[in-house]
Amino acid sequence: MIILSIGMPRAGSGWHYNLVHDLMATTGCDDARDIREKFGLQGILTEVNCNIGVLSPRRLIMVARPALLGHTFVIKAHSGPTIWARAMIQGGIIRATYIYRDPRDAMLSAFDYGKRVLEKQGRPNAFSHLTDFQKTLDFFTEYVEDWEKWMQVPGVLKSRYEDLLQNYDNEAEKLARFLGVNPADEAVKAVLEKYRPAGQAQGQQGTHFFKGQVGRFRERYSAEEQKILATKFGRYLEKMGYEI
Repeated sequence: MIILSIGMPRAGSGWHYNLVHDLMATTGCDDARDIREKFGLQGILTEVNCNIGVLSPRRLIMVARPALLGHTFVIKAHSGPTIWARAMIQGGIIRATYIYRDPRDAMLSAFDYGKRVLEKQGRPNAFSHLTDFQKTLDFFTEYVEDWEKWMQVPGVLKSRYEDLLQNYDNEAEKLARFLGVNPADEAVKAVLEKYRPAGQAQGQQGTHFFKGQVGRFRERYSAEEQKILATKFGRYLEKMGYEI
């Protein structure tokens, strides 16, 4: 089986992926990095978190091969659901989780992260091209639309970043049970404690966790920019449960 950890960018998706990965590791499942090497999937599962990218038929067929041979492993994605992904979820080949965040905070986090990496490391990352408010807004519009699509896919565990951050015990237990592991098991309890907010795992490679503050956009975006965001994302924000 493929465990697919999907997330809106800068919504704690790296943190969430590692939590899912280590919870599944308590079951003795395969490490996706080993699967990547064994099955020659380096061009499909990229980066430290084995990101599959677009959930295209070709990519899904290639990662389905080890799953159909009996391997269970965890991979990551940021993209929206496709017909093939939906079919594989419905068919039990993929078990999927999806985490999202107030897109206004996610936008700001992406902008800051892209700028910070470029300044400190002298190299661009996936967000370094977001050099102003409008570019960042345009970039995130697709992911907000993807949120609505994922909400319509049955059998996917949907989580809000803010809930995982502020109500960690309940949300993490819900995730553990969805993955089929016992929250009372000592190995599982150790993983849940490791990924507790502000815990030891927050600085490790692949978590992409920096500030993670809720509502920071209200301090950084101007009144005019916040008005634009309310107009652009208003109907989504209401459905997500965020105050406009």
